[in-house]
Amino acid sequence: MKTVEDPLLQELVSFLNQLGTETIKHSGDKNYLAHLVAVHRDLLRWGSGLDIARAGLFHSIYGTEIFQSFKLPVSQRSELQDLIGTRAEHIAFLNCYMDRQLMDQRIINRTTNYQVVNRETGETYNLPRVDWDALIRLHLCDWMEQLERMNWWDYRRDGYAAMASHLGGTALQNYDRVLAHEPDREAGLHVDSKVWETT
Repeated sequence: MKTVEDPLLQELVSFLNQLGTETIKHSGDKNYLAHLVAVHRDLLRWGSGLDIARAGLFHSIYGTEIFQSFKLPVSQRSELQDLIGTRAEHIAFLNCYMDRQLMDQRIINRTTNYQVVNRETGETYNLPRVDWDALIRLHLCDWMEQLERMNWWDYRRDGYAAMASHLGGTALQNYDRVLAHEPDREAGLHVDSKVWETT
């Protein structure tokens, strides 16, 4: 299947570049902008539509539970909505602010109550199944893109496994492909859980 190309990619990357994202260190030897572009590319390769790929390009634009090196003020949400569309921005926003522990538990428990909780405000967002799946796909794709550079193999391992199982298809295939590269524990490359517990 031919991968869809995003006609707005150059414009969107230019916007991100103007924010200085190319100068921000992200994961391993990759800068923040390169990671964002890679997630956008991978989502398209996974068969996602343009709105989800664009959400992927901005998936941590407001900062996340762990990534705080760059944060666009939420007061600029309307600007981003105009740039990438309301749905794409909303999914990116949810990815930035969701309570990851609660999200993992709902996916592991195979909930049909598609709710995301804002970790800062406690606000609950009810999602249609299609947006729930889109958020999970984006979130899994983001982690698969950087896992081998990070070596955080045990970080939310059950949650990511449940996401891959929930989505199946290309998402599960890519999860299995990345996890197949996990180094032997005797190599000492696995990052200790204390790293993300104190980040």
